[in-house]
Amino acid sequence: MSITVHFNGQATHLPAGSTLAALLAQQGLAPTQVATAVNAEFVPRDARCACVLREGDQVLTFQPITGG
Repeated sequence: MSITVHFNGQATHLPAGSTLAALLAQQGLAPTQVATAVNAEFVPRDARCACVLREGDQVLTFQPITGG
C-alpha cells in the first residue's frame, strides 16, 4: 500500500508507514542539509525518524537558520 504526500509542492508516492527521515533519504538529502516542516509544523532533526507521514501531508524543506 502506498500514500501520496506533497514534498516541496510535488506529489511524491511512498510506502505506507514511511517516516520523514526515509523521505529525505529517498530524495538524497543529508539530515544536516535541510530543516523540515510537516503540515506547517517544524520537525526537529532528532524527531524525523519518529515522524510517520500520512496521506496528503505537506512536507517542506528549507535552509536551516543559524547564528546568534
